[in-house]
Amino acid sequence: MAASEEETAQQQIDEIEALSSIYGDDWCVVDEDEKIYCIKINDCLDQPKWTVCLQVILPPGYPTAEPPIYQLNAPWLRGQDYMELANSLEEIYVQNLGESILYLWVEKIREVLIEKAQSSDPEPDFKKTSEEVDEDDGDDFLLDYQPVLEDPIKMLNYVTPESHEDEELPPIHHGNPITDRRSTFQAHLAPVVTPRQVKRVVEKLYENKKIASATHNIYAYRIYCEDKQTFLQDCEDDGETAAGGRLLHLMQILNVHNVLVVVSRWYGGILLGPDRFKHINNCARNILVEYNYVHSAVSFCHLE
Repeated sequence: MAASEEETAQQQIDEIEALSSIYGDDWCVVDEDEKIYCIKINDCLDQPKWTVCLQVILPPGYPTAEPPIYQLNAPWLRGQDYMELANSLEEIYVQNLGESILYLWVEKIREVLIEKAQSSDPEPDFKKTSEEVDEDDGDDFLLDYQPVLEDPIKMLNYVTPESHEDEELPPIHHGNPITDRRSTFQAHLAPVVTPRQVKRVVEKLYENKKIASATHNIYAYRIYCEDKQTFLQDCEDDGETAAGGRLLHLMQILNVHNVLVVVSRWYGGILLGPDRFKHINNCARNILVEYNYVHSAVSFCHLE
């Protein structure tokens, strides 16, 4: 007998409460109403080498009739590595039809990361970390934090040739800033159709001393490849753990394409907790609406 909507909803509530209790600060609620969640998973070392952010949307039929919609985010997770991990998650779902599987997914990902940490795989090139990861570090340390400014640009070298002078620099637009408890967030937007244009825009933004001095410059882009009828997309946390993935997820839900959004955050010395992610997404959504990439009436909706 199929579970009722109430039973399915209760199963989701029970699973989310359990996962929140198990994983603590590594578990984040992106949008409670739309059942969008994110969890940071690492290799369990004292100083983790390998980290993945798993984002999930729980559709109304999960777990009894529908699988979670998921996204795996990590700068190093590409090609064969991505496919093997995705296949493992899908195999777990098939083997546990009708059951809650998020815990199994998280621990499978962790198992893969531990194996990589114990193997001879070269360590990924980690960048700065979020100043809000551990509140016990203290404000003095956070205020003295100096970002490694060149890393977000270097990340684009994985997908772009070194020579890009012939690539036209798209127009760059700047949104209205949001300030909360001395932290300021501002979005920047540019139309892009190639990864080289993404790199040029990021480089151009970093020529601005104010933007270059931001604590984090988080970005995501989506480019529609008409010949393959698929999207080329990527994101960068710039040290604000999972923020790039959340920004990309917002753009996926809004179904925008051929656009780069960068959100700069200047940390003001007061921890904002989860509110910082709300401000990042609000800045991004506002500028996408302002420049007609989405209609103002568009909001989060279930992916079908």
